[in-house]
This record gives sequence, structure tokens and C-alpha cells, in this order.
Amino acid sequence: MSHRSRAHLAVTASVVALFLGSPARADEPALIAEQTVDTLNTLFGKHPGFRANHAKGVVAEGSFTPSPESAKLSKASVFAGPAVPVTVRFSDATGLPTIPDGSVQANPHGMALKFKLADGSEMDVVVNALKFFPVATGEEFRDLLIAAARSGPDAPHPTPLETFAKSHPAAAAAGGTAKSPTSFARQTYNGVNAFVFVDKDGKRQPFRYRFMPVQGEEILSEDEAKARAPNYLTEEIGPRLAKGPAEFRVLAQLAQDGDPTSDATKPWPDDRRTVDLGTLTVTRLVPDSASAEKALLFMPNALTDGIEVSDDPLIDARVQAYAVSFGRRTQ
Repeated sequence: MSHRSRAHLAVTASVVALFLGSPARADEPALIAEQTVDTLNTLFGKHPGFRANHAKGVVAEGSFTPSPESAKLSKASVFAGPAVPVTVRFSDATGLPTIPDGSVQANPHGMALKFKLADGSEMDVVVNALKFFPVATGEEFRDLLIAAARSGPDAPHPTPLETFAKSHPAAAAAGGTAKSPTSFARQTYNGVNAFVFVDKDGKRQPFRYRFMPVQGEEILSEDEAKARAPNYLTEEIGPRLAKGPAEFRVLAQLAQDGDPTSDATKPWPDDRRTVDLGTLTVTRLVPDSASAEKALLFMPNALTDGIEVSDDPLIDARVQAYAVSFGRRTQ
């Protein structure tokens, strides 16, 4: 498939940010993951050494300082002590390592984090700029990718992608919630999957992450983004950090009774309580970002005592597919 054909699939590029998916039975998650990566390779080509999705990125370092409020919600050690080191990878969507940063297809941009905890263990968080996910299950996401792969510019209408979108309203709407920022440091990143806090008394509280730039979000129009240099985001972040750190407020939106935790297509109402968990401070790029990102694997279920997965089926689906992608790029 040509780059022009792939550009026609703007919806696909927007939705492949969190998860990789493709066809198989629901009781075969490992096979689904294998076919997922195969489908992404069909859409974006094979690029040895790179991720099947979010292939273009840059790695930075920083720290997380918890707020006093966070320890009331969770017994996790990341909220109990002093600041901990964090490795951060900012990225563009798609499996194209040379995609222009300002392309519509580069949305949603992603941020993956690895917290280095005091006991030597690690905790991962994977978020991006979508406000909600386009589908609720791995099977649906599989169907979406297949439909996209069959819906090039010469496909008759209604294309398979158009047919899928008609029966899955969130699929078309999700991609429109992510826009191009002026900097990786000036975008809000959301956790569309629900996780669960557990406090010292065993009380459980479902939540979703939100990372908000302290300087505020700064978004470009589509035309403005296209006019920027192809690597404007990946080249801007290093000099920015050299002048001073980029800070994000780490927030948790708390679910109320009845709010769905197993359906990532359904954002919770804006009036739900939001708690400040602390501050992420990004201070510098790593010395060799290209080597560092090849070795990094961020897994949404790599948690710590006091934070658990919810009943959202997409979490395991992402884990399975990320593992396949990692295995292939490190061969």
C-alpha cells in the first residue's frame, strides 16, 4: 500500500495509538496479537527495529513528585515517598518512522512512562491525546483495522471502513478528539482505560489518568501543523528541555457508581471528581534516544501494589500486542 493510500486512512492512524488489533477468535489472545501486528504492517509497512505502531518517538528523563492527596487514594509506594525517576517516551501515531510530525495521521501523539520505584521495581503508564477510544473490545478493534486495510482510495463506496464507522459511532468520533500541538510538552494526554486504586484499608476506586501540561495546552490548526517542518516535535523537545523542565499535572478522574469501566468508548462526565496525584517533571532527553527506545517496553499491566487493572478488556489486548511488537523489533 502506498503512502498516499495510507494517508487516506486518517481514522485508522488516529485510532491505532493505544492498541494493536487484528482477526482471530476471542479465546485466542496470543493469535489476535500476532495478527494485529501483521495488519499494522500491512497498513504501514515493515520497518525492522521499529514499533508496529508509534514507530517515531523520542525518549526523555525526569521525575514524579506525588501530592499528599494521592496517598489517601492508593497505598502504592509511588505516592508514599519522595520523588521517583521516570523515563518518558513521546511519540507520533502510525507505524511510519518518518511520518511528518504535523500530519493528521501522526495524531494522536502518545506518552509512555516508566516509573522507577524505590524497591527497584517499575510501574508503567501509557496515555495519549485521544479523549476516548474508538471501540470497546479487541474483536471490534480487529474489525476496524481490517476494514481500514480494505478501504484504500480506490475502494467502492460505502467502503468497509465507512460501513464499520456507521455501526460504531465512536470509531469516527474518537480520532477527532486529538489535535497537533506546538510541542510534546504542550499537549494533554489521557488514559482512556480505567484502572483501580486500592487504599490501605482495601477500598477500591476506579479512575482514569490525565496528564495536563502546566504551561497549558497549545494546539495548532490542521493547516498550521502541516506547514511545520517534518520533525518539528521531535526536534523541538530537546532544546526546550535544555532551557528548563516541562511539567505536567498528573490527575486521576474518579468514577462514580454506574460509570462504565469496561468500555473505553465512553468517557465519564466532566463533573466527576478529579484528584491531583502529583507532578511529572521532564528534564532532558536521554543521550541516545534511538537506542533507548528500541530497548524500552511499556506494558499497561506493569503496575504496583495499590493500583490494579479494571475489567476493561482492552488492557490485556494491548499487553498481548505490545509484547509481539517488541519481540519482532528486537530480533
